[in-house]
Amino acid sequence: MIVFPNAKINIGLNVTEKRPDGFHNIETVFYPIGLSDILEINPSDTVQFTNSGLVVEDKNFESNLCYKAFKLLHKNFDLNPVNIHLHKIIPFGAGLGGGSSDATFTLKTLNSIYKLNLDNQELLKYAEKIGSDCPFFILNKPSYAEGKGEILSEIDLKLKGYHLVIIHPGIHVDTASAYLKIKPAKPEVSIKELIKQPLVKWKEFIKNDFEGSVFQEQPKLKDIKKKLYDLGALYASMSGSGSAIYGFFDHKPNVQKYFEKYFVWTESL
Repeated sequence: MIVFPNAKINIGLNVTEKRPDGFHNIETVFYPIGLSDILEINPSDTVQFTNSGLVVEDKNFESNLCYKAFKLLHKNFDLNPVNIHLHKIIPFGAGLGGGSSDATFTLKTLNSIYKLNLDNQELLKYAEKIGSDCPFFILNKPSYAEGKGEILSEIDLKLKGYHLVIIHPGIHVDTASAYLKIKPAKPEVSIKELIKQPLVKWKEFIKNDFEGSVFQEQPKLKDIKKKLYDLGALYASMSGSGSAIYGFFDHKPNVQKYFEKYFVWTESL
């Protein structure tokens, strides 16, 4: 069975408080996009994981999130071995949720292949055990996220007619280190309310807390964001803890020539 695990972007991201368990509570809006990997899962004599496209550097397949998703279900169900092949397109360390999506789509695909009859609520519980971003990809709809990112509520956010541009310059931002540089604070107005403003007003109100410290260490990312605004973006931001920068346009922009050395994704919403 072949499926296409898609990426997401964060529209705004506030780190609201540090938790007793050492993690942080956040609030953000997750928005699914068309950029996707290709995942193929088929029955096999032995459990195997293979990779093409962008190379998964860790050669120990048992540490791969797709394999972890298989093992998680295998604890409770008598699953036969499978061959998992991942063709990787979504950049690593970009804040686009590629690894989380791959793992979650593995859960959903195994549920289908083996007719486990797990409903979305049950799949959400499994996904949460793998990673904080994973539950979003079960429903895969625009959502307001709280907690570590796993507490989701669907929102009515329609961006049809806009054009999305994503630029990834190949810079890796370590999420754990990025959190250490954040001073958590609860915003006066929640992103859940701010997102109701017209998109042209988002620039004034919706921010990503990680941009301050990450842009200081990686000024190239700040330059990319500025360039997107120079090219006419109505709203531009870093996604997650970085390092992908995206912009929304009301026209189809010609950005390729300005970012020839980078990964560029454009999509009409």
